[in-house]
Amino acid sequence: MSYRSKLTASAPKVKRRVGKYELGRTIGEGTFAKVRFAKNSETGDPVAIKILDKEKVLKHKLVEQIKREISIMKLIKHPNVVGLHEVMGSKSKIFIVLELVTGGELFDIIANYGRMREDEARRYFQQLINAVDYCHSRGVYHRDLKLENLLLDAYGNLKVSDFGLSALSQQIRGDGLLHTSCGTPNYVAPEVLEDGGYHGAAADLWSCGVILFVMLAGYLPFEDNNLMNLYKKISSAEYTCPSWLSFGAMKLIAKILDPNPVTRITIPEILVDEWFRKGYKPPVFEEKCEANLDDIDAAFGDSEDQHVKEKIEEQPASMNAFELISLSKGLNLENLFDIEKEFKREKRFTSKCSAKEIVTKIEEAAKPLGFDIQKKNYKMKLETMKAGRKGNLNVATEIFQMAPSVHMVELKKSKGDTLEFQKFYRSLSVQLKDVVWKSEEEMQDSMTA
Repeated sequence: MSYRSKLTASAPKVKRRVGKYELGRTIGEGTFAKVRFAKNSETGDPVAIKILDKEKVLKHKLVEQIKREISIMKLIKHPNVVGLHEVMGSKSKIFIVLELVTGGELFDIIANYGRMREDEARRYFQQLINAVDYCHSRGVYHRDLKLENLLLDAYGNLKVSDFGLSALSQQIRGDGLLHTSCGTPNYVAPEVLEDGGYHGAAADLWSCGVILFVMLAGYLPFEDNNLMNLYKKISSAEYTCPSWLSFGAMKLIAKILDPNPVTRITIPEILVDEWFRKGYKPPVFEEKCEANLDDIDAAFGDSEDQHVKEKIEEQPASMNAFELISLSKGLNLENLFDIEKEFKREKRFTSKCSAKEIVTKIEEAAKPLGFDIQKKNYKMKLETMKAGRKGNLNVATEIFQMAPSVHMVELKKSKGDTLEFQKFYRSLSVQLKDVVWKSEEEMQDSMTA
C-alpha cells in the first residue's frame, strides 16, 4: 500500500456538539432514548446527556410523562439522587443533562460478587432511605425502586436514578391514594397489585425492603416463573431469610415486608431502628431553593429562538508515526516507480494554524487564481474554470493532524498538466506565506537529520 492511500485510509474524527456540550460515546440505550457521555466545553466537567427523539415522544403520547420526569428530577436535589443540570431542546430532540455517575449499578455488584457483608449492605440501605425520605418530603414517589435503578458514584455512594415511573403528589386522587399499577413485579408491593389504590410512601418502602433482602441474601425474596404464583407469594409475604442474617436484620426486613401497608413500618420508625442506626450518618447538604422549570417548556416548544444548536464538526484525520516517517525521501519507495520524475504531482507543507483557518486561507488564495472550490470537511477539490494544455487542472487538497497544534497539508494534482500544477503551487505559496510553517523540503530535512 502506498503512503498516499495509507493516509487517505485514516478516518477523520467527528465531534458532535449540543450547545456548550461535546458529545462522546453512548453509555446506555432504550426504546425512546439514548444516554451519551458528554463534556461541558466551558468547564471541562463530564456529564451524561439523555437524548430523546421528539417525534417518538409525540407519537406515543409521552410528552406529559417526560415533562413530569424532568420536573421531578429538578425538584430533587439530594446527594443520593442523580442530579439534573439542565434541559435543552432542538427541532427534533430533547436533551436532559444529568450528573455523570460512573460506578455502575448496585445490581452488577450482586450479580458478579453475590451477597454483601452486613455493614456494607447497611450503609447502602441507609443512603437509600435518606434519598427516599427526602423524595417523599417533596411529594415525590418513585414507584420503581430496584437494584437496577440504584447507581454508585466514583466514591461508592449510592445514587437513585430513573424517575420515569414516579408520581407527584398532585396525581393522588380524592381518596388520597395512587391508582396506577407499575413497577417491576419482584419488587412491587402487595397493595399495588390490587385495584384499591395505594400510598406511594408505603409502596416505595416495601421495594426498599426487597432491595435490603437481596443485598444481604444475594437473591430475591419473592421469585416464581408463574406470575400468578409470584403475586400470591408477595401478597402473603411468603419468603424465607437465610441463616446467616443477623437477628436485627431479619427483624427489620419482617417489619418492612409486612403485606399490610397500614401496619408496615414507616421511615421515621426505620430511622430509630437499632440495626439501622449502627454507624448511621445523616446526610449533610445545602438545601436548594425552588427549581426553575421554565427551560422544560422551552425544550418542548416549537420556538427556534429557544432551541439549542446542534453542530457536527469533523477534525482532520490524524497520522501515526509510521505514516510520518514514510514521508522521508529515504523511505519513500514510490520514487523508484515514479515515471514523471522531473516534476512532482503533489506538494506538502505543515502549518501551526487551525484546520478551519487553513481551509479558509486556501479558499481565499485559490479563488483569485481562477479556481472553483468544493469543500467537504477537511478535504477540498480545486478546479480551474479555464482549460489548460491537458484540460482543466484539478487539485485535491487534504489536511492531516500531525500533533494537537500541527497540521500537514497535501495538495495533489488529480487531473491536468503537471507544469501548470507546479506553477499554481508557487503562486499559492506566496499567498499562504503566513500559513506555511515548514515546506516539504524542510520537513524532509528534519526527518532525515
